[in-house]
Formats: sequence, C-alpha cells, structure tokens
Amino acid sequence: MRGRKTMRMVKPLSIAALFLAALAASGPAGAQSTDAQSSDFADARRFAYQNGEQLYHAICQGCHMPDGKGATGAGAYPALAANTNLEAGTYPVHLVVNGQKAMPAFAYLSDEQVAAVVNYVRTHFGNGYKDVVTPEDVKGMRQ
Repeated sequence: MRGRKTMRMVKPLSIAALFLAALAASGPAGAQSTDAQSSDFADARRFAYQNGEQLYHAICQGCHMPDGKGATGAGAYPALAANTNLEAGTYPVHLVVNGQKAMPAFAYLSDEQVAAVVNYVRTHFGNGYKDVVTPEDVKGMRQ
C-alpha cells in the first residue's frame, strides 16, 4: 500500500519537473520583449520623466491619489495635500530616496528627478512651500 502512494506522487512531480524544464529551455526570464518591458519602468536607470508633475502622476499618484489626498484600504497612504510635514524640504527628499515603512525607496531616480517631484508636491495640493529643493540637496541626503 505504501508503494502505491509513492507511485501516485511521482507522476505529478514528474509532470511538474517536465514543465519547469520546458520553461527553462524556452530562454531566460525576460528574454521576450513585452509592452511592460518597453515601458518607462523597464529600466529604472532610464526613467524618462524629468518634470515634477509627470513624475508624480507616473509614480506617486497610485498610492497618494491624483489629488494628493491619500487613501485607506489595503494600506494607509498619507495625504500629501495640505501636509505640514512637507515644510522642511529635507523630509520628503529623505522619504523619496530612502522610503519608510510601506513606502518603497525611489533611489533609482536622479537627483534632478527627486528634486522636481518633491518641489511639485510642496507647491501643489494646497501646499505653498516656496523654498526650492535642489539636486545638490538631494545628493547630500543619499546614504
């Protein structure tokens, strides 16, 4: 009886092994070109957007919403609208470059891109912080 159970287990494992072998033989993962691979996110080192508004809409609004008011649901995404935590420009720079809690780090953005998106958020959505974050400020914040 014990032998029969073993034989039953071998067949599904053999099928799985054959499937994995065929998958591996088809080439390395990512070898086929897809729309996702040709998108702006395909190679983070070549992320196209330089404008703060474009960067916000491409990266940030998925969590913080188009109006910057944040969201709750599967997670809590803080509002950027009328956010007094943005008063010190170094705070949002640190968050964008290093991430915090559920927010990932966007360290692949250039110093110019980080400064652009931070300046955009600090001057929109009811925020009126006029002091400008520079690419040099961002460079000094990178760890």
